[in-house]
Amino acid sequence: MTPTPGWLQEKLFERRIVFVTGRLDDALAGQAAAQIMTLDAAGDEPIDVVLSSGDGTLEAAFVLIDVIDAARATVRVHCQGQVGGPAIGVAAAADHRSASPHTTFRLSAPATQLSGTPDQIAAQSEQHRHTLWRFQARLAKATGRPAEDVADDMRRARHLDAREALDYGLIDAIRS
Repeated sequence: MTPTPGWLQEKLFERRIVFVTGRLDDALAGQAAAQIMTLDAAGDEPIDVVLSSGDGTLEAAFVLIDVIDAARATVRVHCQGQVGGPAIGVAAAADHRSASPHTTFRLSAPATQLSGTPDQIAAQSEQHRHTLWRFQARLAKATGRPAEDVADDMRRARHLDAREALDYGLIDAIRS
C-alpha cells in the first residue's frame, strides 16, 4: 500500500510537528503560521517546529515570530541544516531552542528589493531599516547581547556552528 502524498505531513501534524524548510517567504510563513495556530487552538501540548532555512524576508519572519509570541502552547524550535538571516529570529522567538550538532547559523541582514520613484525608494529603505532594527533588538533580547553587537555581527555575516550558537545564546541546547 502506497501512502498518499500528504500522509507524512498529516502524521507529523498529529504529533504536533511543523516543518519550516527552505527559503522563508510569505507562502512558507503563512502555511507554518496556520499550522501553529491550528495546533495551538487544539490544545496546550507543546508544538515542535523543525527549522531549516538559510534565507528569507524579514516580513515573513515577523509573521512567524508574532504567531509564536501569541501561542498559548509552548513552542519549541529545533534547528537543522543551515539557519540564517531572518529565520534566526523565528528560532529566537521560541520558548525552547535547540539545534542538531552539525547545524550552522549565519547572522546576516537580509537583502531587500526596492523599486519606484526616488522618494518611494527612500521611504522603503527607511521602513526596511526600522524593521531590521526591530529584528536586531529582538535577537539581542533573546541572546542577552547588546543590539549593537548583534547588528555588527549581522553586517559581517557572522557564521556560527552549533556550539558557537549555544555560547552566543541563539539556542538553549544541542541535541541529536
